[in-house]
Amino acid sequence: MSAAPPDNDVLWARGIVKSHHGTPALRGVSLAVREGEVLAVTGPRGSGKSTLLGCLSAQLPVDEGEVWFHSSPVHTLGRAGREKLRRRRFGWVGSEPHLVPELTARENTALPLLLAGAGHRAAYTAAAEWLERLDVADCAARRPAELTQAQRQRIAVARALAPLPPVVFADDPGAPLHREEQDQVLRILASAARSHGLTLILATHDPEPAGQADRTLVLVDGRITTGSTASAAPTATGSTASGSTAVTASR
Repeated sequence: MSAAPPDNDVLWARGIVKSHHGTPALRGVSLAVREGEVLAVTGPRGSGKSTLLGCLSAQLPVDEGEVWFHSSPVHTLGRAGREKLRRRRFGWVGSEPHLVPELTARENTALPLLLAGAGHRAAYTAAAEWLERLDVADCAARRPAELTQAQRQRIAVARALAPLPPVVFADDPGAPLHREEQDQVLRILASAARSHGLTLILATHDPEPAGQADRTLVLVDGRITTGSTASAAPTATGSTASGSTAVTASR
């Protein structure tokens, strides 16, 4: 096992390999994500974007390679350890909201805070603030079945942001929305990440939403093919000069 990544990298991965039922999804991907960065991962459908986010967020164990969150190895954790890490440190927004049908919008949004041990008043206050910010405050007392798909998706975004997790993963969060709504939600995600110092990793097959990001990677057939950075090129070990964010791809 290699040494822990640099302190200013909130997430760091090297040589990630992952297959689904024998079909390769990731073919040796390496990357580093700086704390507070908004990173977009783009590419065609089936390129491995969702699998990459799954591995980085501890939802999926890697077949080969390393994943680190700060100085802690993720790739060595068992199922219970990965679940604990996700619950305490990561937020997630998928292309489907997956709200609890029996709970109201306010209760769904407050749920991660309550599970983390926050008091009811603090949890519901934070929930109300994020529902307002996502323009669905009028849905607070309604259950998912009473809401439109767009409203449910906005509530899912509010739920992910309410605990202010260090890292938020967004896997094509605008998929169920019209273009105008999609752009607004992505702007809110990026703005919230920057204003609260959160790291946001956004996966999308649409290159336009990537305009909200500080940096964009392109994933094709399980490999990073191109990427843009604001500073020096990465070294072979996944670090850059002057502490800049690195991107490498093992082929």
